[in-house]
Amino acid sequence: MGKLTVRALRAVLVVVLAGTVFVQASMVWVLVSGSDPEDGSLPLTSLRVITILGMVSVQAALVCVWRLVAMVRRGTVFSDAAFRYVDVVIGAIVAAALLWFGVTALNAPGQRADPGVTLIMGGIGVAILGVALIVLVLRMLLAQAVARDVEAAQMRAELDEMI
Repeated sequence: MGKLTVRALRAVLVVVLAGTVFVQASMVWVLVSGSDPEDGSLPLTSLRVITILGMVSVQAALVCVWRLVAMVRRGTVFSDAAFRYVDVVIGAIVAAALLWFGVTALNAPGQRADPGVTLIMGGIGVAILGVALIVLVLRMLLAQAVARDVEAAQMRAELDEMI
């Protein structure tokens, strides 16, 4: 990865992290202060709690991506340590999908006249789970690369012994 790419990615990560912290702080403030303008049409308190939890999952993924980028820059990404971060990213994506299904379930009673909205929201949840599966496939590719790296190191060691 080039320096420009790393800096651009880190800038995006910082902006998204700041945005999630702002959203979390806003939601917590509304819940704690009691200035909730809920009119009874939707269970806004539940949606706010789900939003706060969703932001936690995004933040966990952002921190792990930051750590993985640091490993790429150091050339240590093809090691067992990278799996911990990739596993957290997968878990965060699955958690986000489950939270989205919760939002879909909370929204569904208000969509009786137009159930297509609920179906679309469910489809979005499935798409989020699809992203988790893509990252899982990438994890498997990382595992193969780590295994090949270990194998190459062993072969070099054997070759050095023979020479």
